[in-house]
Amino acid sequence: MITSVLVANRGEIACRIFRTCRELGIRTVAVHSDPDENALHARVADATVRLPGAAPADTYLRGDLIVKAALAADADAVHPGYGFLSENADFARAVQDAGLVWIGPPPEAIEAMASKTRAKKLMGLESPATVTADDLPVLVKAAAGGGGRGMRIVRSLDALDAELTAARAEALSAFGDDEVFVEPYVEGGRHVEVQVLADTHGTVWALGTRDCSLQRRHQKVIEEAPAPGLTSELTESLCATALRAARAVDYVGAGTVEFLVADGRAHFLEMNTRLQVEHPVTEAVFGIDLVALQIRVAEGAALENDPPHARGHAIEARLYAEDPARDWAPQTGTLHRLAIPDVRLDTGYTDGDAIGVHYDPMLAKAVAHAPTRAEAIRKLAGALERSEIHGPVTNRDLLVRSLRHEEFTTARMDTGFYDRHLPDLTEPAADPYAPLAAALADAHGRSRFGGGWRNLPSQPQVKRYLVAGEEHEVVYRHTRGGLAADGVRVVHADARLVVLEVDGVRQKFEVSRYGDRVYVGATALTALPRFHEPTADHAPGSLLAPMPGTVVRIADGLTAGAAVQAGQPLLWLEAMKMEHKITAPAAGTLTALHVAPGRQVEVGALLAVVQSPE
Repeated sequence: MITSVLVANRGEIACRIFRTCRELGIRTVAVHSDPDENALHARVADATVRLPGAAPADTYLRGDLIVKAALAADADAVHPGYGFLSENADFARAVQDAGLVWIGPPPEAIEAMASKTRAKKLMGLESPATVTADDLPVLVKAAAGGGGRGMRIVRSLDALDAELTAARAEALSAFGDDEVFVEPYVEGGRHVEVQVLADTHGTVWALGTRDCSLQRRHQKVIEEAPAPGLTSELTESLCATALRAARAVDYVGAGTVEFLVADGRAHFLEMNTRLQVEHPVTEAVFGIDLVALQIRVAEGAALENDPPHARGHAIEARLYAEDPARDWAPQTGTLHRLAIPDVRLDTGYTDGDAIGVHYDPMLAKAVAHAPTRAEAIRKLAGALERSEIHGPVTNRDLLVRSLRHEEFTTARMDTGFYDRHLPDLTEPAADPYAPLAAALADAHGRSRFGGGWRNLPSQPQVKRYLVAGEEHEVVYRHTRGGLAADGVRVVHADARLVVLEVDGVRQKFEVSRYGDRVYVGATALTALPRFHEPTADHAPGSLLAPMPGTVVRIADGLTAGAAVQAGQPLLWLEAMKMEHKITAPAAGTLTALHVAPGRQVEVGALLAVVQSPE
């Protein structure tokens, strides 16, 4: 019997596994890098072990250090979570060789399926040995790992070599393995997968389908179970193929078989030999705890002959610290407040935690379950709309709009959803009364006359706020009856709540303030000083870091004085496990290059200057 589990992971998934362990009476052990010393997963575990360093390659990808940590903390089992070493057969063997229980599939099954190239051969599929113009578009894909890292769509043969190089570098950084391969890129398809669970006695369950078509950069954003709109014949075929894949490698534990569905046909993509990020939607529909079942299977328990029956529909939305309107740029800073009501919330953060640059920008997963798909959509969208998320910019508004988009509600979405709709989904839509509510809340409790009494009317007060990149100026007055403003009636105003009556309708505005950052409902504002402050002066053509991160590469042969073309890649930043390409804004001459590989930069840092003849 397992009595103590070390989770070889961090963040949300470590916290989620710890929750089940506590319910089962199992002692928990966390490992943490230096930036994660005070992270939530380290705080809630019964014991913690430090992994010196910050980069994943020095910490969470060091299987030898994790095995030593498990032995030092007297753990008797290791759960890998997802990502990092979860699909590393050598790590699984090392765990078992140390006398520890591995809560996952056999190393041989991982080897057979964790490499996408070997998995395709096992399923009787082959990737092209060479790529011609007739093969385009193609997808360059990392053989190991997942999460969209090490993946590139290539539409031109001229771009193939550069994208192969970029994919290898990203895959090596994320998974410690730079093997990549090329496969046809099917456009207009849906990403559908089947959850499997197998025991050591030969029983294999296919726990229905999931649809994960809404993706950005090949990383899932919204997932649901069951996948809507599939015929019963196609569903049965998908489940049968998933069972065949699991049995072909004598699979044990939880795994997922992924497909691309287009024109009523399913194309096998890969088998993920681990727990998936989106596993909660399957748990909600089948009324099970997949982590608990993983542990029981690892202890040798047998599954029932048949899986439980599915009930209703579940939808999960991933909340990311990123700005979808700025090419999904990851965001950092303090998460002051995170509260999403009336739904399941899996997260690795609590109020006041810092969001850093080293790891994936996912903050939480919000999951709604209801009798029907329409009800689940409504429940999740409403919960996100009412949520309090105070801190760095997130994709919350995008999630709400995505869930309510007609293409999604009618189940006509595919993996190109955001390519088509991102501009409309990210159009600023701040509440027009939010600046006034912020100003009135700020004015609450102040003397009408600066501390003295005057028998004269108060002068209008002016406040300025920055909302979605635009400056807003609001005017209000102190009167003998309280605060007042044109066009509205101020029913109530204090530091936390403002009630305004507009055309006979009363609206409530909840206000929170952290320094110069103000949140009025779902609208974020920045309070501006009374007088404009001078701004930093940068030469025309200056390239500024769009996010904090590490410079990982400079384009080959690029030095000051070089001629560059518009759109030419100059350097690459790595932030939150993703590479971000910085390109020349126009044709001209690179007059300055201020960074080198390995350098850490903050947002707004001057990277380079391109001088254009124009």
